[in-house]
Amino acid sequence: MASKLILVAPHESPDQLEISLREAYNLLLPKLTPPLKLTIPSPEEYLNLNKAIVYGVLCEPNLANIHMKYLHAIVNDGYCLFINLLSQIVDGLYSKMLEFPKVQLIWVASVMIDVSGIGFDCLLVSLLRQIVGGDFSDGNLWLSFEMVNLFSLKWDLILNEEPLVLSCALYTYLRLLADHYRLACSPKLNELKRKEIEFCVRMLREQFHLCLRIGRDLVRLLQDLVHIPEFRAIWKDLLLNPSSFGTTGFSDISCIYGMRTSSRYFLLRITPEMETQLRFLLTHVKLGSQRRHQAWFTRKFLFVPERETLVSDIVRFICCAHHPSNEILQSDVIPRWAVIGWLLKLCSKKYFEANVKLTLFYDWLFFDEKVDNVMNIEPAMLLMVNSIPRYIDMTNSLLEFLLLVVDNYDMDRKNVIYKGMSSAISMLVTKGVIGSLDIFISCNVLSPLVKEMLQKFIFEVESGTCKEPKGPQPPGILSSDMSSQTLPNPPDLAIQEHLSEGLPACHRNDELNAQHSSVLKPTDSAAPFDESQVGNLANLIGKIGEFMKSSSRKGQQLVENILLLYINPANEDKLGGIGSDYLACELKKELELVGYNLFSPAGSLLNSDDEVQSITAVIIRTFIISQHQRIKEMLFWWSRNGCLVGARLLSYALRLAHEAHGAGYGVDYTSEITYKNMPLLKCHIEEYLALTYQNEDCVNGATTPTPEVDRKLISNMIDSAFTSYRTILTHAKDVSSKEVSDSGKLPLMDVVSSSLWKGKSLKFLFCSIFLYLPDLSLSDESVILLLVSQLEDADLLYMQMDLGLKRLTIFGEDVQKVLQLIKRSFYWKHEDQHKIWSLIRSELIVNRFPVEKLLLGCFFSTDFDSKASGIAVGGLLALCSSCAPTPEIVGAVMLLPSDKFPDFAAAILSHWTITNASMLSNSVADFLNKLGNADGNAPLDLGSVLVNQSALLFLLEYFKGQGERGDNMLENLALHLSDVETRPKNCIVPMDTG
Repeated sequence: MASKLILVAPHESPDQLEISLREAYNLLLPKLTPPLKLTIPSPEEYLNLNKAIVYGVLCEPNLANIHMKYLHAIVNDGYCLFINLLSQIVDGLYSKMLEFPKVQLIWVASVMIDVSGIGFDCLLVSLLRQIVGGDFSDGNLWLSFEMVNLFSLKWDLILNEEPLVLSCALYTYLRLLADHYRLACSPKLNELKRKEIEFCVRMLREQFHLCLRIGRDLVRLLQDLVHIPEFRAIWKDLLLNPSSFGTTGFSDISCIYGMRTSSRYFLLRITPEMETQLRFLLTHVKLGSQRRHQAWFTRKFLFVPERETLVSDIVRFICCAHHPSNEILQSDVIPRWAVIGWLLKLCSKKYFEANVKLTLFYDWLFFDEKVDNVMNIEPAMLLMVNSIPRYIDMTNSLLEFLLLVVDNYDMDRKNVIYKGMSSAISMLVTKGVIGSLDIFISCNVLSPLVKEMLQKFIFEVESGTCKEPKGPQPPGILSSDMSSQTLPNPPDLAIQEHLSEGLPACHRNDELNAQHSSVLKPTDSAAPFDESQVGNLANLIGKIGEFMKSSSRKGQQLVENILLLYINPANEDKLGGIGSDYLACELKKELELVGYNLFSPAGSLLNSDDEVQSITAVIIRTFIISQHQRIKEMLFWWSRNGCLVGARLLSYALRLAHEAHGAGYGVDYTSEITYKNMPLLKCHIEEYLALTYQNEDCVNGATTPTPEVDRKLISNMIDSAFTSYRTILTHAKDVSSKEVSDSGKLPLMDVVSSSLWKGKSLKFLFCSIFLYLPDLSLSDESVILLLVSQLEDADLLYMQMDLGLKRLTIFGEDVQKVLQLIKRSFYWKHEDQHKIWSLIRSELIVNRFPVEKLLLGCFFSTDFDSKASGIAVGGLLALCSSCAPTPEIVGAVMLLPSDKFPDFAAAILSHWTITNASMLSNSVADFLNKLGNADGNAPLDLGSVLVNQSALLFLLEYFKGQGERGDNMLENLALHLSDVETRPKNCIVPMDTG
């Protein structure tokens, strides 16, 4: 009998819990049917009655109210047993549950809150754990919505009975909000995000004393939400007006730093199934035998890019919620640090990697031996130590990140962090985790820069010197102005630039510290500057804040003039040795002092188009136009130190191409050229003409006529913009050895960031990426998955037309790349798989793509099976049916294995008999001739060939009805196939069927 509670796959054994519930229900159904007879049950009868009622309530919605009334009548343990059974179902069976039982589960949970059932808080926690981070499927979003709605509706009852469960809900939804806001705007998420924000803000404003139970990780979670207006206001009060929360003893955010977060909160973001697998890996799998288990775990839980957000939750769980026994520590079981190293390698984007590093080191920053456990910080230290020397890049990356965090996480409370860090190291030495920090200082392969930063930290700790800036600042954010326009940038694209605003101090040259006689004051215009001011470049930089306070436009003009003075060849001998790194560091520092963050995500400035009118735009525009080495080096410095240089450059280039197309400069565009609603293009052209021909006049000493702005000039401008992006991308990958292996891929975060500007057409954005960056994007899984998941159906249709007209290429000519993409698509959502196949078919049928090789590669792949690849087979069927029956593709169809989708070959041949029978007959004859070639040079070996059975049977039937020509073909078939035996299992499949 099929279960009404769960879906059991054919290969799975029946679940014992579900069987016991179902059997109890079937046995006791007469007792649960009116008229009800009330008796005092024995303990065993009471257990079976509870099992039966649980099953009936969940699986029979029309009888649920009757069953609940019976439960209310017989309950004698405060619903403890009933709720315990529900919790077991949620923990063990939720992922397999059918839709209606899930809906009933929420209703039953609501009833248990109403009756104050014993353990309803545990049931709510179990349900919260089933909400998976990074999962945007309808079922997961539904559960998230229902739970936050339940907490809001039952607020008073929960607050009175089990208030601590509200802090668990707060932790969950603060974490989920960061994921939900990271996804591009989606209508189905808007209402959910509104509910989540309302609940979290209500908790923080009305029950802050409960929020404090979370501990220091509350700050870490709030840090990821600072870009949301409601949470900006909370940040402002946390830093400037802590008394507004009305909590006794809370006078400063540093009070939260000292509170260790309980491990029960980290379990909230790990599903029970995930917890089981992780604990098994960390207690039973030996080091060296873990690869198979890790690969399975990745496929099971981290199978799509969005799931990378889970890695930080897993690392926090491993550090703080799983402490192995001494027996395991002394065994050859894979240690925690090795698993964390593997998880770090899974992070394909810098934002996720930085977030994982922060969770790994978070307890280091505020470590207090009285309340903290050395096991929480041990994995990070062992990972750094054991990575020497074979994986020294891992040590360099982690240690540099840690030291940057210590210096810049919260500049106003730097002494607190220094104390926590020194306490953590002292405890690690005391417990024998390491002997001393000499293991790093004496390491010859450690980066000199990292070693210098470490020595500086040791010196400052020993000497007790620690500079602290004035004014309160949020963690990881160096902006001292908390006004609405200078609040921290959204961390969802760069983990607060992952603390990149704070960098090792750039020491000023003594000569540049000298006072200059010329002092600039804000006037109606910041320009022009004459050459006499070149020597005062440092003084000009120091005046940026004054100009910015006067007006943003004047600040932009000043920065632009600083850059032009700096790159002017005539000023080479007047700069006093000012290097590009120094200038980049000083500009960044001065701008941060007035609350402006360079290369913040596009759209983060209020009431301003920051891709056109901002200091970041000025820098990008100047570099694209000039391509000057000095500005390039400055961009490299900003990129190395965490700024989103690449993302902003790509966004600028894509918008420039978009506006050029809209203005009439497109290749096939014939309409009248106009600048209306094209502010970036207009500004870029004006700056290009001003800068380019002003420089030529300076060199030639004569006035150069301004050229006509035509399509060729605009095309060169766009090419230059994308070339600039390539330059930064290449540099970013060169300095990070971890990403060298992905040097041929386009960073997905750059694409996501570029797509956030509401004025861009997503279709045009993706078309431009494939047009201008084909080597980075063709057949790239992350870009194409984003494309099919974000574009509307109409845009996809237009893109199919572009592919059919050969205006665009998405997949390219590399068969192996396309084949690998198809295999990866097996794990996508079904709707996304259907979309990609419509694009594949549109492109491949109009290009000289060897479809036959793709067909054979798919069918002879071990990943190709009836369960996972059904949509792919449908796509191949449509693709082959759209192709002409050439000898090559007919040969491939004839060689397909008979044990996978047996009628596939016959179906294609049947289609070709209708659309192109003559060509099909010729191709079959050609195939048979090659098959029977006895000169030893034939591409097909008779001893290793088995013709597809369905194809053979179809052709025999088909040619029987074709008259004399059919008789000849039948004779040919019989002649050439008489010696063909079955294919050996280990035979090599010939990929060249031509």
